[in-house]
Formats: sequence, C-alpha cells, structure tokens
Amino acid sequence: MDALASLVDALASGAVTVVDLTQPLSSATPLIQLPPPFVNTPGWTLHELSHYDDRGPAWYWNSFEGGEHVGTHLDAPIHWVTGQDRDDVSQIPPGRLIGPAAVIDRSAQAAADPDYLLTVDDIRAWEARHGPLPKGGWLLYRTGWDARAQDQAAFLNANETGPHTPGVAIDCARWLAEESPLIGVGVETVGTDAGAAHSFDPPFPCHASMLGAGKYGLTQLANLALLPPTGSIVIAAPLKIVKGSGSPARVLALVPA
Repeated sequence: MDALASLVDALASGAVTVVDLTQPLSSATPLIQLPPPFVNTPGWTLHELSHYDDRGPAWYWNSFEGGEHVGTHLDAPIHWVTGQDRDDVSQIPPGRLIGPAAVIDRSAQAAADPDYLLTVDDIRAWEARHGPLPKGGWLLYRTGWDARAQDQAAFLNANETGPHTPGVAIDCARWLAEESPLIGVGVETVGTDAGAAHSFDPPFPCHASMLGAGKYGLTQLANLALLPPTGSIVIAAPLKIVKGSGSPARVLALVPA
C-alpha cells in the first residue's frame, strides 16, 4: 500500500509523468505490405452506428474492423509458427505486460542507414554505461522512425528491392530470446524485424526467436525520445482477444521527472 500511495503522490505532484507511446489509430495508419501470394491485413475502419440521431438519439457509437497487427500493437507468441503452442494474447499473464524499460537510441545510425541492425555489441555498450538489462523488462529500440508514422510511403521506405527499415541482427535476436532477462522488444517501425528481414537466414529472426521463446513484441511505438535510458516503466494493454495472435494496444510509460 505504501508503494501504491507513493506512486499516486508522485503522479499528482508531477514527480512521475505518463508518456503515451501509442500512435493514433485510424484509417490513415500505415500498414505492412506483403507481396503475393501472401494475404495482407485490412486497415482500420470505423462504421458509425448512431450519432445523436434517429438511430440512437442520445448516443454516439461505432463498430470497427481491422487487423490484429495494425498500428501500435502487441505480438503474442502464437503469432509466429515457432510459438504456435504458446500463449495467445488473451493468455498473457498481466504481470508480463508491465515492466521496466531499457531504451537504446540508434536514431543517428538509422538516419544514416535505414537498414541498420541492432547488434549484441550495441547492447553490451549500453550495459557498460547504464548497467545490466532489467529482469522482466522491455528493450525499447529507438530509431527515430516514429517521425514517419503518418506517411505510408515514408514509413515503409520501400523500393524495387523491398522495404528498408531498421531492425535486429540475427544473432542479436537469438541472444535477446535465449539469454537476455527481457520479456519483449518494442520498436517504432511497422514490425519488430527489419524491412529486409524476409531475405535473412532464417527470415524474420526477431519474430521467430522472440515469439518462439514465449516473449513479446511491441510495434509502431511513439515518443521514445521522451524516455530516459533507464528508470521508466512500460505498461502495455492489448485487448484480451481469445485466440488472438496480437492486438492493437495502448502503451504507456511512467517516467520519473
């Protein structure tokens, strides 16, 4: 109770602030584009049911449709073939949706090379400066890509060879999955893997390794530039979709002032 009371006091006084790490979700939200013959996710669409009119004179509401993996969203382990026997999004223990954040900034590198891949050496250098990665925590990988999040073409950054967006190196993905104390990785891009990860061996290593290990992905995050390297707490709140492979999520960070 003392810890919760202290948190309430810190929020009220401004000693702890809440940073929204979620991109707005609308019909304009950029979508991943898979080549034929693969099926693509539908975008996000609202269907008005009533708006203070004859269909409902005192209320406004909508139905919606869209993919599980549209906008800021969480990947559950069952999303990938390597995690097919693991949790769907409704089965994720709630305690694993909250954890300390380690923020690694590689925005300068990604600006110089949109295909930049996070390496184990990057993480070791971060640990040498800030201490070990937090047990039960999230690695938030800042690349500056959230600045492109309202422009489909700029966000996917594709040419005749495919999309070019930053991601995680193969051996780094395996290390994060098998050796790190983390529960998941969060990124600003459309997926946790690099745009060119379809050509890696194995392909999509972050999905394959992390989800296969029962860990999670958070994608299309915003405002990572507002977080310190350590000291913040991430709260990820996906919908509790039975048999869901993932869900749009509201992701918040509690940050010491």
